[in-house]
Amino acid sequence: MEQAFGEYLKTLREDQNLSISQLSQAAGISGSQISRIENGLRGIPKPQTLRKLAEALQAPYEEMMQAAGYWEDLQSSEDEDKLVIPEWATNKDKRDFKHLLEDDGELMFDGIPLDQEDKQRIKDVLTGLLWEAKKMNKRGRNKP
Repeated sequence: MEQAFGEYLKTLREDQNLSISQLSQAAGISGSQISRIENGLRGIPKPQTLRKLAEALQAPYEEMMQAAGYWEDLQSSEDEDKLVIPEWATNKDKRDFKHLLEDDGELMFDGIPLDQEDKQRIKDVLTGLLWEAKKMNKRGRNKP
């Protein structure tokens, strides 16, 4: 998966005639990190890094998340949002996580309600962090 995503990122960058250095500067990510991603030497970037790359490349964030293997359509066709669902997640994991993220309570910061874009950014970061923690927890249980 890392190699396939790296090739995808490199193609996007080259299609826009950008050097690694130019993309690095536009995205606020080190050139060496971009090079390692493109060459499959680094794992799939976290959602917040993908957002920076998508914005710098003027590429759809959803498309980049899908290329990275994060997006998976939800069962409900009426739900426009998508969740980052790793292959190893059980049905219970998916249900619990979906419930956690779909709580319709109003999110506020410093007493000010957050707009939809801010909520989506928070959801992206939490999604990456929560699945990463869940994966580490499952690895820890499977050790002999």
